[in-house]
Amino acid sequence: MSQFVKLIPETLTALREINPMMMSYNVEFAEVTGGTFWKAYTPGQIAGTEEFRVEPTAEGIAAMYKDLMQVYPPIDLYNEKLRSLAKELGPVWVRVSGTWATKTYYDFDGTTNGKVPDGYLNVLTKEQWIGVLDFVKAIGAKLIVSVANCPGLHSADEPWHPAEAEKLFSLSKEYGVPINAAEFANEPNMMEETGFPKGYTPADYRRDQDLFFTWLRANYPDCICVGPSSTGGDNVSFGKGSSEKAGGIEQLAPNTCGCDDLLDGTVVPLDVFSYHYYNGVSERLASVMPSGHWSASEATTEPYLDTALKFCRTYLPFRDKYVPGGEMWVTESGDAGGGGDTWASTYLDVLRTLNELGGFASLTNGVIFHNTLASSDYGFLARQVFDPRPNYFAVLLWNRLMGTTVYDTEEPIREGAHVFAHSRRDGKDGVVYLIINNSLTDPTTVDLPKNAKRYTLAGQGGNIRASVMTLNGKPLVLGENNTLPELAPVDQTAGLIDLAPGTCTFLVL
Repeated sequence: MSQFVKLIPETLTALREINPMMMSYNVEFAEVTGGTFWKAYTPGQIAGTEEFRVEPTAEGIAAMYKDLMQVYPPIDLYNEKLRSLAKELGPVWVRVSGTWATKTYYDFDGTTNGKVPDGYLNVLTKEQWIGVLDFVKAIGAKLIVSVANCPGLHSADEPWHPAEAEKLFSLSKEYGVPINAAEFANEPNMMEETGFPKGYTPADYRRDQDLFFTWLRANYPDCICVGPSSTGGDNVSFGKGSSEKAGGIEQLAPNTCGCDDLLDGTVVPLDVFSYHYYNGVSERLASVMPSGHWSASEATTEPYLDTALKFCRTYLPFRDKYVPGGEMWVTESGDAGGGGDTWASTYLDVLRTLNELGGFASLTNGVIFHNTLASSDYGFLARQVFDPRPNYFAVLLWNRLMGTTVYDTEEPIREGAHVFAHSRRDGKDGVVYLIINNSLTDPTTVDLPKNAKRYTLAGQGGNIRASVMTLNGKPLVLGENNTLPELAPVDQTAGLIDLAPGTCTFLVL
């Protein structure tokens, strides 16, 4: 059914001011060191013309991984194209973490000669870490990390110690690019599955998080303490499951715990509360977690688009309990765990991404770290070649247009009308509306009270699953010498206007 939206900017009431760096991203630790990550989909799978299927095996998910992953060389963080495109996104936080971070040895003096010490999974060299610091400095970003906590560092019954963390923090400080924020570990609620020592318990985690943040505050007092960075649990489920049994992370990691298990009784308070959100699991993991996977035909539906906000609403009480008055950060975010769905690199995921940003800002203040900048199918940029995908241009427009004052539109979220309003990022008087028409059949009619600048995003050729996105009908692709296309609006006259099915429109008034 077609929707009607009447815009009345003069009656908008402000909800809150939000972090100007809300739209940020991850660079996986596995990218920095080089290592195993998800195999890319084929062009046919991305277009939806070729089925992706993985046969389950009695040997468990670990046996499946060998067919789902491949080894990649380290990312070239000195690449001019990568740096230029990253810098265009504006001031951001860069999170260098992931499961690999928990199991990485920092070989800054070259003593291992590339050999991984017992109890670790991989090695980070001094040159590789300086590459990260140079990248962060070049694009004017802030840096957040997590640290090693694996069998190579200590056993479960031995307290964590800062021998490895000190290497990372001291080198960063000495180089002039200090670490601005830190989480103790990535996805700690998965316990041993995330790389912790054998037999590790929530009590061990609480002990060690306190040790880490005590050490951090004593030695690097300007560094923000963030946590717990958990994934799933806490009565939220990946995918369509209505309960943890239906779509819970325990199907991948049997020994999991909740947020209270990780934080209740800890002594050192956090500065920021963090969690991870994915809409579900990708086709790569669908055979293991079938109820955790959404099909492409469901990716514009109300239940699908509400998933990110369901996670946010679930974790707000935990934030209020453990970090009252603090920001809430989603330190990993994306369409699907397991490297992204087959359509993650297409226009289809833009509706989810923009809806997540608008909905999160309407609920709370914080930072969303998209996973990733340039790795796997959910990356803003294609891996290795760094060509921008539709989501890159979508968040580039968000960062250029949407200001930090969030308004209550008083428009209920419904199919065809996801309406959000912010101040103008350019600081001028006025307001910017984002209207997502997630109906694939009906236009949405908007009563526009005054002339405006209009930016309408759509899949090229009317294809919701197109790999190229258009802005007001013009394809968004890099020009000669990797120059960005002009992100120019069209003049929109006041009156009734129709927003086509499956489009996202910014209106600058």
